[in-house]
Amino acid sequence: MMNTGSGEPVPSKNGLLTTVAYQLGKDKPAVYALEGSVAFSGSIIQWLRDQLKIIESASESETEARKVSTNEDLYFVPAFAGLFAPYWRDDARGCIVGMTATHTKAHICRAALEATAFQAGELFDAMYHDSSTRLQVLKVDGGATANSLLMQFQADMINVPVVAPKVIETTAVGAAFAAGLAVGVWDRYVKTCSIFFDIL
Repeated sequence: MMNTGSGEPVPSKNGLLTTVAYQLGKDKPAVYALEGSVAFSGSIIQWLRDQLKIIESASESETEARKVSTNEDLYFVPAFAGLFAPYWRDDARGCIVGMTATHTKAHICRAALEATAFQAGELFDAMYHDSSTRLQVLKVDGGATANSLLMQFQADMINVPVVAPKVIETTAVGAAFAAGLAVGVWDRYVKTCSIFFDIL
């Protein structure tokens, strides 16, 4: 998501969604964002584990992927439910392309991780074309942040630093914190807020 500020929402001309990012109280203006929605990203690894059963845990995807230095021209398109932003093709289907007899599950794991970064990269390109604003830093959260190979590949691909918080599930923590801001809870707990920001 890219924050586009309060006032008028910014319509996308490059396949993104225009959405409300937040509003901290009825008397405050809504703040809008451009959002890049994808159907499968981190859940690609879950698919490798639960459906293909070529790994036993999410962390094993990184272990396997590190066994090879490149994907050796094997690419994964995770369009299991079509392609969302920026293409919006509900008729697209997932595929693994470029496979040869020399490829192993290590290559498949690497290609699956890289697919997540490639999808994100396309969204950042669309955001740039909509806003003419270059990404300076990418702040990430969620389980995939534990995968250092993926985080480094993403940083290399988009050529900006990728920063992970100390508390990786910031979506849940942020929703709770925003709710507290909206109803004035944190006004009484300024000290608590400073501690909260220190741990993030």
